[in-house]
Amino acid sequence: MEGQDVTKVVLLACGSFNPITNMHLRMFELARDHLEDTGQYRVVKGIISPVGDGYKKKGLIEACHRLAMVRLATEDSDWITVDAWETLQPEWVETAKVVRHHFDEIFTVEENIDDVDTVKYPKKRRIEENNFEGSSVYKRRDATQLMLLCGADVLESFGIPNLWKQEDIDEIVGRYGLVCITRSGNDPHKFIHQSDTLWKYRKNIHVVPEWVTNEISATQVRRALRRGRSVRYLLPDRVVHYIQENGLYSAESEQKNADVVLAPFQRYTGASSS
Repeated sequence: MEGQDVTKVVLLACGSFNPITNMHLRMFELARDHLEDTGQYRVVKGIISPVGDGYKKKGLIEACHRLAMVRLATEDSDWITVDAWETLQPEWVETAKVVRHHFDEIFTVEENIDDVDTVKYPKKRRIEENNFEGSSVYKRRDATQLMLLCGADVLESFGIPNLWKQEDIDEIVGRYGLVCITRSGNDPHKFIHQSDTLWKYRKNIHVVPEWVTNEISATQVRRALRRGRSVRYLLPDRVVHYIQENGLYSAESEQKNADVVLAPFQRYTGASSS
């Protein structure tokens, strides 16, 4: 029987997924094992949210293809799903807003359930106000928690000037929490120690070591595909077939957005395409 102190968790992964690899899926399994092993959490759902085309990253193929590949990759999972909301937005959406959107979705569902249960369990309506600006969401003590799932490279990217807004980092880490999967060559503990913001919220950051090292990167996968090399067993078979059927990832597609400034830099510095 599940203890009263166990918090339900939804894991959200944001990124390009260009294409989705077995490592992306593996991150969810690692995070779930780690969190549940603490005895404090029960992971109930995983959500993959591919970035929209407005991100303007070099070599980023159309969101419709990336979304289709994630759907195929998660077809056999009973807990990992894909969400198209971010890809459907006309412009690039900051990660903090994506996280907020998904938290609001969870809250709305649970609030509706609570409305049914209120007569029977009046205490279920107990709520505490959120201290973060820019959010009108209230959080009950028994609410499901949303955590952003990422690799150590994302954690370190918080230190890149004009890639993130400081208030977004505060909101993501301080209000929701991070589950960070380590890769060889990354030292997230050192980076957390060096960052005042991350140190402040260090109890909200779960660092998960991957002992079975797996260095699959989407960049390397795209390179192999451009060169006509096999990528089988790096990606789910259905994704490999989809790429072949649609002729994705060529020398031409890798040059997409090559002369365009990445959306966050455009937005935070006023820079534009050369």
